[in-house]
Amino acid sequence: MSNNEADKSMGDLFPDLGPEAPVISGIAHDRSEALATVRGVPNEPGMAAKVFTELASAGINVDMIVQAGASVGTADISFTVPEATVKQVQDVLLDKHEELGYRSFDVDTNVGKVAVVGVGMKTHSGLAAKFFNALSEKGINVLMISTSEIRIAALVPLEQLDDAVRALHTAYGLDADQIEAVVYGGTGR
Repeated sequence: MSNNEADKSMGDLFPDLGPEAPVISGIAHDRSEALATVRGVPNEPGMAAKVFTELASAGINVDMIVQAGASVGTADISFTVPEATVKQVQDVLLDKHEELGYRSFDVDTNVGKVAVVGVGMKTHSGLAAKFFNALSEKGINVLMISTSEIRIAALVPLEQLDDAVRALHTAYGLDADQIEAVVYGGTGR
């Protein structure tokens, strides 16, 4: 891709969309997520790299990641993995406890991911506000957030996932009869 093409917007590349016209193509959801949190990791350069290197060495795919300061000198690292790999995650963390130096960890399998997917989202203001307002109005608690140029995703309690999908369908004016994209984490489907 030439530099000229790299600087073009989605509207430039796909003129029928108009200049950066947001096109929300659907709502995706995934019931097969698990949320792992490693608590009290030493907050120093290279610790996150060590955690994710150990997981990668075990063949564990990580999706969403958040690191937050905990107490002075420590951080909590939360990440999502396919539910099918929870035992492997637990085994790696237990096996590497001394090397990673964390205080504790927990895994929550009662979570699901919901996302709006589309093009032209990067430069169109208000899409994230609409996403989070729709969830808030239904009393849905957002546990984790992930964004890219083509999606806004949130991890929510599993018992609220269906409500989240319906709320986002309504908020973005998508036909409730439309076929939803379902993501099967870690299965290759």
